[in-house]
Amino acid sequence: MENIRNKVIIITGASSGIGEATAKFLAQNGAKVVLAARREERLHAIVDEIKQGGGDAFSVKADVVSAEEMQNLAKFTLNTYGRIDVLINNAGIMPNSKLYELRVEEWDQMIDVNIKGVLYGIAAVLPAMREQQSGHIINLSSTAGYHVDARSAVYSATKFAVRAISEGLRLEESLTSHIRSTLIAPGLTKTELLDHITSPEGQTIARQVKGMGISPYSIATAIAFSINEPDDTLVSEIMVRPTVL
Repeated sequence: MENIRNKVIIITGASSGIGEATAKFLAQNGAKVVLAARREERLHAIVDEIKQGGGDAFSVKADVVSAEEMQNLAKFTLNTYGRIDVLINNAGIMPNSKLYELRVEEWDQMIDVNIKGVLYGIAAVLPAMREQQSGHIINLSSTAGYHVDARSAVYSATKFAVRAISEGLRLEESLTSHIRSTLIAPGLTKTELLDHITSPEGQTIARQVKGMGISPYSIATAIAFSINEPDDTLVSEIMVRPTVL
């Protein structure tokens, strides 16, 4: 993991799940990590744990649905470390339901967090990365970004969109600015996402499959693999899913 050492890495949605696991794993391998999420106390606890283990970490309270807060996150990172090497757009929500349930507010929330949040993250770091002529943006999609089921139409739509954004970014920036774009597509993972489903049918299914999820650290190691590759090597997509599903 030598190519990870001393890289400055921003991670959104870092207060739990994949974001937390990734922050800890990358810090253990020598990265300088800036954790972002809405739950400030939780971020402080994770940063303290990383520092106690000898890692280099800071936290910034930031909501990805706010372009201004994402800009402030990037400014903090640049003021603290002088550069941004990697952005991990990890924040996401998954309140799955069938369309006929008309959970329009939840649709809006998924579009705001899962699509706009990714775009706002890119907008916040891209100028600095273009000026550096280097950088790496990693977007978290999902296996639902390749396959739609009867309860995931809107969630899948947002994750299909993340795939399109990632590929567009790769085509735009890889030749001109040497910025790498990687898509990570987790399958069922043991995170809090399933806990926030409000649809009764969705909750029933979530309870049935929750124990089948893989550890967030399985996704963290996939993310680390893509970062660790030499600068002339782009890992464009990785899908990681449970063996049993």
